Amino acid sequence: MIAGPTASGKSGLAAALAQALDGVVINADSMQVYRELSVLTARPSPAEVEKVPHRLYGTLSGAESCSAGAWRDSAMKEVAAALDAGKLPILVGGTGLYLQGFEQGLNAVPAIPEDIRRATRAELAEGGAAALHGKLAERDPVMAARLSPNDGQRLARAWEVLAATGRSLAAWQAEEPEPAPFHFIKLCLLPPREALYAGCDARLAAMLDQGALAEVESLLALDLDPGLPVMKALGVPELAAHLAGAESLESALARAQQATRRYAKRQMTWLRHQFLSNDTKIMVIEAQYSESLLPEILAKIRQILLTKPC
Repeated sequence: MIAGPTASGKSGLAAALAQALDGVVINADSMQVYRELSVLTARPSPAEVEKVPHRLYGTLSGAESCSAGAWRDSAMKEVAAALDAGKLPILVGGTGLYLQGFEQGLNAVPAIPEDIRRATRAELAEGGAAALHGKLAERDPVMAARLSPNDGQRLARAWEVLAATGRSLAAWQAEEPEPAPFHFIKLCLLPPREALYAGCDARLAAMLDQGALAEVESLLALDLDPGLPVMKALGVPELAAHLAGAESLESALARAQQATRRYAKRQMTWLRHQFLSNDTKIMVIEAQYSESLLPEILAKIRQILLTKPC
């Protein structure tokens, strides 16, 4: 399992390890699952995919909303397939809920039908979070008491679960999740903040040269619900504003870079407080990945692979 903030070199490290250890790279990034966004999500290139197997990249339409549970089910199948083929599964991504949920398990909330999800989001947009909180309080006072009247996203989630299952989200959350039946070797890339931010800025600028603007234009042409995850991917709102004539490309790029730096900061905070705090055996690499780090990383991994799990 390889974790790290955006622009830390996770994908490069995963591919290098897969090549050296006969592995399969399995995506654990919530945006790289969408096929419409290749450039802006820094999805592995066709040349990289030819070198080693990559799974769960660009597998879903942006018209869908991928939940952590749905991703976990797919990832479990890919891990099992890799193991059956005698290969080393390598999970890589910066979506903390995906990584944590894969290892520790998730509450078994059923998939929410898309019509209920759309209706809930429309109600939130029209009436506001406070009105949805009042409605939730009438039917599910337990969840309403847990949530702020201003937290529209979580209120919508609580309401759609109640509407779809007839059962409070609190009841689903009370069920004990089932951890993954695997022994994990964990690596975490934690570059110095200044280097990471510079990497974020440079990568977004390079994405423009690689066709990011045309990618967003094609996405907008699909006329998708603006509340869908793919429409909120880093760079999409900012470049969409430029395409609408609301601001210059220079301004849109600067805003996208700022949003990406803030996202990377949140990822770093989560990694330090959630991913690292509960496990002292994680291999922490306090640098952006480069090929010069590979021999040392490989030596440590091979040592672990030769040792029986506790």
